[in-house]
Amino acid sequence: MRFVSTLALGALIFAMQTFSQTPAQLAEIWDKEHVTNKLPSNLRHQDLKLYLDGLLKLGLKVNEVGRSNANREIYQIEWGKGPLKIFLWSQMHGDEPTATSALIDMFTLLEKNRDQEWAKRIAEKVTIRAVPMLNPDGAEVFIRRNLQGIDINRDALDLKTPEGRLLKQLRDSWQPEIGFNLHNQQALTAAGQTDKQAAISFLVVYGDEAKTPSDGHERNKRIVAAMIQALNQFIPGHIARYDDEWTPTAFGDNFSKWGTPVILIETGGLHGKDEMYLVKMNFVAMMTALKVVADGTEKDFSPSNYEYLPSNSGRRLMNIVFRGGTVIDVATAAGAAADIGINLERRRAAFVAPAMVRAVGSISMRGLDEYDASNFHIVGRIQPIKPGNFAELLFYKRDRQIDWKVPDIEKEFPPDAILSLGKWIKGAGVVPKR
Repeated sequence: MRFVSTLALGALIFAMQTFSQTPAQLAEIWDKEHVTNKLPSNLRHQDLKLYLDGLLKLGLKVNEVGRSNANREIYQIEWGKGPLKIFLWSQMHGDEPTATSALIDMFTLLEKNRDQEWAKRIAEKVTIRAVPMLNPDGAEVFIRRNLQGIDINRDALDLKTPEGRLLKQLRDSWQPEIGFNLHNQQALTAAGQTDKQAAISFLVVYGDEAKTPSDGHERNKRIVAAMIQALNQFIPGHIARYDDEWTPTAFGDNFSKWGTPVILIETGGLHGKDEMYLVKMNFVAMMTALKVVADGTEKDFSPSNYEYLPSNSGRRLMNIVFRGGTVIDVATAAGAAADIGINLERRRAAFVAPAMVRAVGSISMRGLDEYDASNFHIVGRIQPIKPGNFAELLFYKRDRQIDWKVPDIEKEFPPDAILSLGKWIKGAGVVPKR
């Protein structure tokens, strides 16, 4: 009897190892084998083509399926041979790049592990098609819209953009059962009424304004529940639910309406982690979705895990907040106690992101970085400290005697600390963190 039990346990362990991959194992696979080597925000169309050449060399099916407004190639990748059709597209907004890299890694690692039982199971159950970088023109100059100045994601009905027409044609000709609409959201989006960033937000997209349920919609809730469970092992408290307001001109809403229920994934920010960590989180989420669909375990997840997610929340977070400093008006030499809130503008990682003053006064929002400036006078380095101006700041200890009206205060009275472009270029650690 003990021998039989041992055999049964061994069979169970073998099945778990061969037919499934845990989130931790998926993350480990990505750590060891991912091929994307550029921060996503630095990725341009030519870089994508190099990644796609790598997929072609592995034997994947990669085809040019259309051209952008500026005649840049748009590609589709295909993998698997199963009956369930899954369609994904990324970067229809040119400045929302994280999932493009995740798709490249997903297809690469599926193909490299095609002889593993877990990958075989996925290939037998599903066929996956994906369009990475639907908006290569916008990606080239890192802007949301295409070169016509049109938001492709609001072109599902008018179809004025070549990119939008292509996306609809690809869906209509293939009729996939599941769609994944892959985006980035504002990095300072909070997870509900917390001070935590929403690193990943999900939305199971309805197909009408009345929010009529369907079997496909309920299945997608269970798939998202599986992704939430997987990501909770890495980013607990940083997962939220995107607003489900019906948008009649949006592609996600219309895909669901046309018969391809959509899962929206919005990647936000995660303080202390770089862009590649969020690529890994996208990879874990998407691979988890494929796994639970392929092995049938999506039926074991409760939609309530999705329904109970906290909603996205805005105006709760800032990049930097200085608390209780004395803000000096150099024109009058007068000082007033105030908090200073600073946000960084969105840019490619390779570019310098300007830091802007967004609020002065009593600030209720929380800073991802907060400092106790109560023992300092603060003066603008190149502009007065007020909302809309650059956050170039000079810090002086309160016990110093300073003539605030001298023409070049930074030269005449060297500051104790200087914040420039959101970083300390002098006196790091002088102003204490809260």
